[in-house]
Amino acid sequence: MNEEYKNKWISQLKKGTLSFIVLNILNKEKEYYGYDLISEIKRITDIDIAEGTLYPLLIRLKNENLVEHNWVEQQSGIPRKYYRITKEGKSTIAQMKAYWDNLNQTINSI
Repeated sequence: MNEEYKNKWISQLKKGTLSFIVLNILNKEKEYYGYDLISEIKRITDIDIAEGTLYPLLIRLKNENLVEHNWVEQQSGIPRKYYRITKEGKSTIAQMKAYWDNLNQTINSI
């Protein structure tokens, strides 16, 4: 087995599905701050994601109007930025899910 090829393929697959995963999590009608979102991704997917990967992705999703954020004051004095999906994000994730289901069915039929 070509271990290097397999690892590169897995890495690309993770990168390609990360926005899909984040939008699906945010589509649960709950707001998440960065660390909480990282923990949830790890919990449901077993994917380790670094802050340096997540925050640029959240910025891109915000620039595409798929997520929005608000600052929430904390008792510790350090405010947290909480993210939630937008109406456009909900529409987009519905389309992404339809494509994913079709792709998954195609792959499973091979």
